[in-house]
Amino acid sequence: MHQKRFSSGIALLALSAAGCGLAGGSPERDIVVPAEPTLIDFADPTAVPGLTTRTLIEEHAVGRYVHISYPELKNAPALNHALRAAAEKQWRDFRGRTKDDSANPRPELNVEWQLAAASPQAVAVRLRTGEYLGAGWANSTRTYWFDPGTGRTMGSGGLLGGEDAMRRLAGLVREQLGEERGPQVDRAEVTAKGDRFDSMAFNRDGDLVVEFDDCQIAPCSLGRLAVAVPERQVRPLLSAFGRRAQTSVAQKSVDQKSVDQESEDESGAGHEAGHKAGQKAGHNPFDDPGTAVAVDPRAVSNRAGTVDCASAKCVALTFDDGPGPHTGELLDILREARARVTFFTVGVNAAAQPELLERMSAEGHLVANHSWAHKDLSKQPSSKIADSLVRTADAVAAAIGQRPTLVRPPYGAVSQTLRDVAADAGLALVNWDVDARDQVAEKAGDIVDLVVRRVHPGAIILMHDIRRESVDAVPDILEKLRGKGYRFVTVPELYGSAGMQAGRLYRSGIELPGKQPLT
Repeated sequence: MHQKRFSSGIALLALSAAGCGLAGGSPERDIVVPAEPTLIDFADPTAVPGLTTRTLIEEHAVGRYVHISYPELKNAPALNHALRAAAEKQWRDFRGRTKDDSANPRPELNVEWQLAAASPQAVAVRLRTGEYLGAGWANSTRTYWFDPGTGRTMGSGGLLGGEDAMRRLAGLVREQLGEERGPQVDRAEVTAKGDRFDSMAFNRDGDLVVEFDDCQIAPCSLGRLAVAVPERQVRPLLSAFGRRAQTSVAQKSVDQKSVDQESEDESGAGHEAGHKAGQKAGHNPFDDPGTAVAVDPRAVSNRAGTVDCASAKCVALTFDDGPGPHTGELLDILREARARVTFFTVGVNAAAQPELLERMSAEGHLVANHSWAHKDLSKQPSSKIADSLVRTADAVAAAIGQRPTLVRPPYGAVSQTLRDVAADAGLALVNWDVDARDQVAEKAGDIVDLVVRRVHPGAIILMHDIRRESVDAVPDILEKLRGKGYRFVTVPELYGSAGMQAGRLYRSGIELPGKQPLT
């Protein structure tokens, strides 16, 4: 995998997705985005040295689902602290508003991220929050800016040169909204106070893109609203840092256009060029499943077939939600123990850390699909389910050259629509029958004891590689289960020559996938 890096500072690789309105390492196809100029070229997270991902989860609390993901950058402690604090506050606030455990379907909080800028001059992390409270999803965004030169972190207001500049910007935005949206928008709500201007970034031309939350200044039916204030109008309103950020984003966009053109000229019209272009443009394998299989082979462990689970005591350890900050250490442990597992990767994390997926595949593990941002797919229509699975499959294929054949539904939640989409895509659904409860355990020893107590031949064991305690438990789990005669295999190996059927739900190697409940 080819990655661009600066020798120092933070690198930027801006990627554009033609015609989708938003682009970059974490595309958001599920939102209605106006055409140019509100397009934001998100930076490729693989171009940022030392970037890893952090995840907060709440899966087993009665009454709600929570999945919050955000980046952690090397040499940016103030930014990391601000992002962590923001994530924890959102989690606390959501818990306070969802105390009723009788709601069905469950309320859900989901936070994903993109890099709206990444250069030695300025870094911007855009957090996109979705909340489901029973009547549909409500989305909001907040963008945090970091100055690598001073080490300071600020909200989007830090791009501006003070309160007067904020008031003048509000006036420009009100004027533009009136011209573009007319009576649909309550322009009186666009004020310089409060949180109206908490998500701002620059487009490739240096215009300031101001984003508003769903329902914030207009009917919820309008979805995302954004205004691009022209560069010539916003430049006098910017702070010194804001001007540096504006210049760096615009310059990197110019540089990337040159790189893209050179790459296009060199690649020609060959198969590889077509494959990469299809990924960039969001080619959807569901439109032509045969083509998808032809482009990338099906993911399989390179050590599959070395254990016959018909005669051996086999168990499948599975790890969800990564890769994360502890995944590399987990891979070291597994390599030393000569054990292989199945990793169900979240797309936004996989796209940010493809080198870890490369290691997984090269060292005999199976890389599988756990959706793009860990939203409950059982609440989604078929188009959004397909989009989430395709984006993740694209990220995996870009890293290892193989497309996943397995998908673990977030929270284990399954609907008939999800089954149908999985069947059409050639994906088997995999849950578990032994839950290590590692996402709530305070000690590694508790995880070990529970797994050893509940394990049985053919077990599919649920764990998470995003937590320190989980990884710390693995050496003892391997030692104790191996002492009981268990062999560690990937999930498909449990089923031997019978294989796994697309659209079927599997929870154990000893369970025949017949008629099953949708949970």
